[in-house]
Amino acid sequence: MEHLVSVTVLAFARYRELLGFDRIELILHGPTLLSELLERPEFEPLPPNVLLAVNQKFVGREEPLADGDEVALMPPVSGG
Repeated sequence: MEHLVSVTVLAFARYRELLGFDRIELILHGPTLLSELLERPEFEPLPPNVLLAVNQKFVGREEPLADGDEVALMPPVSGG
């Protein structure tokens, strides 16, 4: 039996315009790593330095995704 994983992806700041959405619900064929999610065509415009969070915790691209997870895509923060 196929395992499906439902995730919500949130795009913040300039990534909203870049990706064309601020929130999208996706059904993935699991188990899935965050890096595999980011390989989907809709995320191709993202730069390599995107900040990633799963369930409000900063993570790396090798983070496993579970059903119901919330993924946030944020531009790097620069300050002075």
